[in-house]
Amino acid sequence: MSIAFYTGARSFEEAWPRLSERLDRVIGCGQFTNGPEVEQLERALERYTGARHAVAVGNATDALILLLQAAGIGPGDEVIVPGYSFFATASCVAHAGATPVFCDIDPATYAIDPAGIEAKITERTRAIMPVHLFTQMADMPAILDIARRHGLQVLEDSAEGIGMFSGGVHAGLHGRGGVLSFFPTKTLGAIGDAGMILTDDDALAASARRLRSHGQEAGQPYIHHEIGWNSRMDDVQAAVIAVRLESLAANIARRAHLAALYDRELAAVPQVSTPVIKESTEAANAVYYVYLIEADERDGLVEHLTARGIGTEVYYPLPLHLQPVFAELGGRPGQLPHAERAAGRAVGLPMYPDLTDEEARLVCRTIQDFYAEVKS
Repeated sequence: MSIAFYTGARSFEEAWPRLSERLDRVIGCGQFTNGPEVEQLERALERYTGARHAVAVGNATDALILLLQAAGIGPGDEVIVPGYSFFATASCVAHAGATPVFCDIDPATYAIDPAGIEAKITERTRAIMPVHLFTQMADMPAILDIARRHGLQVLEDSAEGIGMFSGGVHAGLHGRGGVLSFFPTKTLGAIGDAGMILTDDDALAASARRLRSHGQEAGQPYIHHEIGWNSRMDDVQAAVIAVRLESLAANIARRAHLAALYDRELAAVPQVSTPVIKESTEAANAVYYVYLIEADERDGLVEHLTARGIGTEVYYPLPLHLQPVFAELGGRPGQLPHAERAAGRAVGLPMYPDLTDEEARLVCRTIQDFYAEVKS
């Protein structure tokens, strides 16, 4: 039996009658970017997240760049980011003209460790960018407290955070703004690239809307108020996301069920550490976008699973402070020990609503078999 790291084929087939109706509407309308479907999706996500503004863009990397620029981040500024995350967390800071400053992570949550932030603050620091990674939110009360005391903005890389709430507030809305990714593998995925900026800040939202469309105001074509980008969401993606939003709650619940199954089946494997949901000072919920384990002999385990047709994803083999492109920032091995340890041990297992219980059990049995072989 082959088990993909991700597939949404079964869900897509079930949703096709509703989806085809929406796509017919898009084609009939003839407006394919920032059209009616995009506007309806923005309103739907404002209702779902509680955001005052949802601004649709081409992808979540663009969303991060536009968020930073709309917040006034630019050349000469520093933004504190975790050293363990997807590359765009740091590259977006560079694209905005600023410098990423890397901070170690909490080894339980993989989010930026608030205890390390203040040592990274300089006279050039303008913002902290926590990332809500894999399963749960960063420690937002602690981060917001640090930001208030030092006069810094908090801009959230909440690309993976759809459905995550802390203290009744959705991911991306604790600071000045955040983003969502609708990359196909995400908890709420499109069939291509798409992203969203979330904010309660009127001025930031207005700037983001200009920046996504070459600096133009809506209704004023060819009048450019700033140097912007071409980052518009297309209506086909908006239609897909809107249909999938209808089943988001059920899909999140299915992911939680699969996570509990993995927890039980892997509990007797001492070489594997399963996800830890850390207690928060505020009411918070987990959303299993990725089921991440840490494993002894990680690379051997990945090889073993791959040879048996089971897909995995190594998150992330090289932490951000050691990436070659950032060498001039002076990152060295040993500077961020928790980020470096995770980079050497962490791997994501298949986790998506279409995954069956039997498939998940087979993944676990294959992991158990690997360590039995290693031991013998």
